[in-house]
Amino acid sequence: MVEYEAEEADITYMRMAIAEAVRAAEAGEVPVGAVVVCDGAVVASARNEREGRASALAHAEILAIEAASNKLGRWRLSDCTIYVTKEPCPMCAGAIFQARMARLVYGPSDPKGGAAGTLFNIVEDERLNWRLPVTRGVLEEENVKLLQDFFKERRQRAAGETGK
Repeated sequence: MVEYEAEEADITYMRMAIAEAVRAAEAGEVPVGAVVVCDGAVVASARNEREGRASALAHAEILAIEAASNKLGRWRLSDCTIYVTKEPCPMCAGAIFQARMARLVYGPSDPKGGAAGTLFNIVEDERLNWRLPVTRGVLEEENVKLLQDFFKERRQRAAGETGK
């Protein structure tokens, strides 16, 4: 369910995040992409690389935040928005919180691990010393289809390998 009428800039940047997610899928990674935008300019983009790096930490959001911090020479990204193709997990929501991001924009919610409003709400928790606005549901259908297609193909491949 889309919570708002998406602004043109949000759609543009989410399409860039989707392009990263597509590249992740092509590399055999779960298709999640992220883009960091500061003052109207893309400063970093990344995709999941957990399999390729053999690292549980190589989520798209973490890699995009790290790249943005390196490019800007600072850890505090309080003038930046992060666009992510699906709701961040607890680790990534924590990283977004720690980076003091100005805003989070994501596609579909994640009922199994979402930490930006679904299961947890790390980025808007009033008990914490930083909160940021969240825009949910941007290009939700496209992002859901990308994830569904990826896991459908993976299940079919696994069934073929086992002879089922």
